Amino acid sequence: MSYIKGNRYQLTMLPASIEEYIAQDDPVRAYDAFVEALELEKLGIIIDENQAGANSYWPKAMLKLLIYGYAYGLRSSRRLERACHHNLSFIWLAEGIKPDYRTIARFRVDNLKVVKQVLHQCAKMCIKLELIEGNTLFTDGTKIKANASYNESWTKEDCQRWEEKITKNIESILSECEQIDQQEDSSGSLIKLKQDLASQEALQAKIQSIKQELESSEKSSYNTTDPDSFIAKGDRGTKAYHNAQMSVDEKHGLIITTQIVSQPFDNNQLHDQYQQAKEVLDKKPQTICADAGYHSISDIEKIDSSVTVVVPSQTQIIKERTPEKVNLFSKEAFSYDKEKDHYICPKGNILYRTTQTSFGKKDSFSYKAKAADCKACHHFGICTTSRQGRKIVRLKNETLLQKLAQTYASADGQRVYKLRKERAELPFAYIKHNLNMRQLLLCGTEKVSAEFNLCAISYNLRRMINLIGVSKLTTAIATG
Repeated sequence: MSYIKGNRYQLTMLPASIEEYIAQDDPVRAYDAFVEALELEKLGIIIDENQAGANSYWPKAMLKLLIYGYAYGLRSSRRLERACHHNLSFIWLAEGIKPDYRTIARFRVDNLKVVKQVLHQCAKMCIKLELIEGNTLFTDGTKIKANASYNESWTKEDCQRWEEKITKNIESILSECEQIDQQEDSSGSLIKLKQDLASQEALQAKIQSIKQELESSEKSSYNTTDPDSFIAKGDRGTKAYHNAQMSVDEKHGLIITTQIVSQPFDNNQLHDQYQQAKEVLDKKPQTICADAGYHSISDIEKIDSSVTVVVPSQTQIIKERTPEKVNLFSKEAFSYDKEKDHYICPKGNILYRTTQTSFGKKDSFSYKAKAADCKACHHFGICTTSRQGRKIVRLKNETLLQKLAQTYASADGQRVYKLRKERAELPFAYIKHNLNMRQLLLCGTEKVSAEFNLCAISYNLRRMINLIGVSKLTTAIATG
């Protein structure tokens, strides 16, 4: 048996032009066609061939490098620079130019807002190609580890503890300085003590500024590396994270809009996603669906009443997963008489409206049964243990709450919600696993948004290639 061996010194000849490096059906041609179809002026990139100063690289070539690089997990500017020297597809895409990593990094930072517009143009392109219908939207969120250490996060308790410690250190240093002054010691110990004192005072000033940030932002923690991040428990443990929001279309799961928010929870995010998607689609979606984390009545009531919202409550999810834990005397077991404005318990006793109360930040009304009726009931101790009688709180927008519950429980609501996992969670899995987006490289909401948007664009283009094919897609983009 013989072995196949290579010969590093074998004379070969590359094709005569860079254009011949890449086959006609290579995926890189779809990325090239997509960026070529973008209108730079609408993106906010100023094109001026006669501008003063040093020459700069063609913006479309730089944008191609970023989008194509993110599509294959190359997010580092140094790796992109290396690819421009050694990877034929990158050499073809950039048309032979070889920008250094500083230039690539600077272009990305200077065009943070441009990337979001590119994603919107990508979605509009999908609409023209009939890949996005915009009738049903699925919204979901995920935590992505920030480029910040957990140890750089401060809470009010941390600030208080360190302030007390620093105050004691400063008092100790001042006392020691006074002793040395009295002894008229000419050694270098006094100089060192003064340096330590300056260091402690600088740390004290830093902690004061952190306390001010915590008080002004009303955040529970503040990270000095990435102030826009938050501390939460995620799939990678308790660390600093950013919350990535995304809305996708029902037809093929293509991404319509994304957003990075600086809060660990998904509530109060559904309306913002709806508004952004409506602007991109130029119409209202018929249905919007999300998981129980988005169940916030105050946020959902901002959405147009003509839009069907499929969002379950935590109570409905608990009933589905652990039916044995369902409380037989929960609020749902009591019927409400709208005309007489009172509740009727399962045993037929009436709960009368008392006074208007404050339930969290939401206006509500309180209803209470007579104490004698509850004490005489054989369910006393199970339904309620209060000797004042069973109490129920009804929100002012209770009608919307009941409407959401009925919509989710309906056959159509169950069908839509079942499809949510397939559509909304797949892009996150692809971005984290295939694009290696488990940790961010940049800091700050604006920079992180651009980084995540690049991944979203890459996902959409890969999905478009799989649905249509490279040749058809490049032709459709060029003629569209």
